[in-house]
Amino acid sequence: QLQLVESGGGLVQPGGSLRLSCAASGFTLDYSAIGWFRQAPGKEREGVSCITSSGGSRDYLDSVKGRFTISRDNAKNTVYLQMNSLKPEDTGLYYCAARSFPTCNNNRSVYTYWGQGTQVTVSS
Repeated sequence: QLQLVESGGGLVQPGGSLRLSCAASGFTLDYSAIGWFRQAPGKEREGVSCITSSGGSRDYLDSVKGRFTISRDNAKNTVYLQMNSLKPEDTGLYYCAARSFPTCNNNRSVYTYWGQGTQVTVSS
């Protein structure tokens, strides 16, 4: 069964940190660009970050630059999103997605596989 599973979400105070993981099973991520997306209540899903298959290029949403870091460990078939200095506006359901191309794309329609999401809530 081909699937992506996110983990690492939770409730954190403003200024805190979380590390999200996206683990693949049933297929290899070696040739896939991986994106992290988030969706807040009442808002559209937006791209947060993306990493190419080689890990050589990474993109970030302007509002998370300098605070979030995407990385991947192909040996573990896992992609990570380190989130620091979290703000209440970072609250949302975070999804990872894989596309069958090595390059990043902010259009969520080009991603083939999606996880079920992990909730991130930033609140005092």
